[in-house]
Amino acid sequence: MSATPQKNRASRRVLAAAAGLATVGALVAAMPAGAQGHGKGHGHHTPARTVDVQLLSFNDLHGNLEPPAGSAGSVTEKQADGTTKAVPAGGVEYLASSLRAARKGHPYSITAAGGDMVGASPLLSGLFHDEPTIEALNKIDLDVTTVGNHEFDEGATELARLQNGGCHPVEGCYEKGKKFKGADFPYLAANVTDEKTGKPILKPYTVWKKNGVKIGFIGVTLEGTPNIVTANGVKGLKFHDEIETVNKYAKELDRQGVKSIVALIHEGGAPASSSYNYDCDSPAAGDGISGPITDIAKGISPKVDALVTGHTHQAYVCTIPDPAGNPRLVTSASSFGKLYTDTTLTYDRRTKDIVRTAVKGSAKTSPKHPAPANPVSANHIVTRDQAKATDMTALIARWNTLAAPIANRPQGFISADINGRGSTAPEKPLGNLIADAQLEGLAPADKGGAVVAFMNPGGIRADLVYTASGSEGDGVVTYGESFTVQPFTNMMNVVDLTGAQLVAALQQQVSGSNEASPKILQISKGLTYTLDMTKAGADRVVADTIRLNGEAIDPAASYRVAMNEFLAGGGDGFAALGAGTNKLVGASDLDLFNAYLAAHSTASAPLAPPATDRITVVQ
Repeated sequence: MSATPQKNRASRRVLAAAAGLATVGALVAAMPAGAQGHGKGHGHHTPARTVDVQLLSFNDLHGNLEPPAGSAGSVTEKQADGTTKAVPAGGVEYLASSLRAARKGHPYSITAAGGDMVGASPLLSGLFHDEPTIEALNKIDLDVTTVGNHEFDEGATELARLQNGGCHPVEGCYEKGKKFKGADFPYLAANVTDEKTGKPILKPYTVWKKNGVKIGFIGVTLEGTPNIVTANGVKGLKFHDEIETVNKYAKELDRQGVKSIVALIHEGGAPASSSYNYDCDSPAAGDGISGPITDIAKGISPKVDALVTGHTHQAYVCTIPDPAGNPRLVTSASSFGKLYTDTTLTYDRRTKDIVRTAVKGSAKTSPKHPAPANPVSANHIVTRDQAKATDMTALIARWNTLAAPIANRPQGFISADINGRGSTAPEKPLGNLIADAQLEGLAPADKGGAVVAFMNPGGIRADLVYTASGSEGDGVVTYGESFTVQPFTNMMNVVDLTGAQLVAALQQQVSGSNEASPKILQISKGLTYTLDMTKAGADRVVADTIRLNGEAIDPAASYRVAMNEFLAGGGDGFAALGAGTNKLVGASDLDLFNAYLAAHSTASAPLAPPATDRITVVQ
């Protein structure tokens, strides 16, 4: 998902003796293994014509090695009576166990991911430039992943290091005598090319092979990646159209005799329900999903047999017809390792292609009845009531020992959960807290003279949770927890904007590139307005209701506005914010957040969740 990306500022982290950049979340997709039927005759075994290949997939892990805390660590499950319940999920100790159990009895099994395996990661991974996550994915036996936008948070050179190995150029090796080996699975980047050479920066595709069965994987990230990553992260790179790129390489694979093809696409959609077990093919194929992936799916060549997607952090298993009108699976497994998708692809040895006649139905075959089966897919919860994978427990403990001196430092105290990532409301309690921290830190004349602050919602990566995550005690916010909320270490900017530009920025939340999926800025105290979602486009922000400290905004006046460097660069479609002048660069967002916690809370007087009364929403 879009978030405040950050530049490669390892040195900044070292100077701060604190957390590093969030790494890219590597999406591990496991390709399902299929049972091979054998017909008997004259004492010889002849392979059945079809083979069931199991494809296991997930997306948007974002370095969440430990179970995500609070509401971000659960999935919504629809019950038989129509009610829903939240089920705790995620954590690589459980993800590894789930995948290993799912593979049993499947000699043909592939695990694949949909991107954002690293980046915007909690401290345990982010502090070490996501080396712990790559190590975990290696142990999980991920076969292939596409890049997502967050794989570019620290730039192409760092992405190449994650693939190829080698110790960090500034911070070196984290463990004495141990050199980082890199990913032993390919990262695919078919639609990301070097501006100078025109060639893909990583492999565009890979072919999985076993006993004559061949499945091709093409990996792309969203074409709009430069709009949601800092300029430094995508410097020297060009991002191409997803449909054109996938179709180009599908033709190339087809010419090589690879007829079974899966596209790994870091772009997604929004199902009509947040329940992971919602049927988005009701009443008809693909009716229950909207968003960019629907148009992409409709444009991708019928040569491609299934689409594993991501980016929107949603859960769905949908059928969207391909350009030839045939049903084709499009899947996504939420985020943070809370779900995995198990898809059965029936491979025809004669045609070398996947049987695709319908999607619903049985995928069972037997030695006696090896009739072609239709692709079948479902999402499964990575529950926390199963046995933990002991190798993952040891990995987490090893890296936690290295991170502990920084991670465990108390920063402040809270009286209850303060929801950010876990809040679906336009105005989030944690968003208000972050914006207030930025305004307070940058309001002094010598710090920038800010009168208002804006925070992008995608940059809030977690909730602040009251229950202790370790031995610190309930209500204590540790450095590790505050870093997990704001892992980008973005530098703050204060700029001059006219009143007209300030109003335009608020309107860009719900218009232009943000009209279909609004990005509601989190605002500091003193700024109020009405958001009328019954209207269309920019009119949703009711201009004559906008007030700053009770006064109407003067279009011709100049205002000092604080925001992180991502927004100040016009990120997330906020061109008006990118037009600021007289820029002053301040402290990092994380430093201001921690300073605010320290200044406004004690053990005896903890900080309460702020009221959410700045934006009046009309639905």
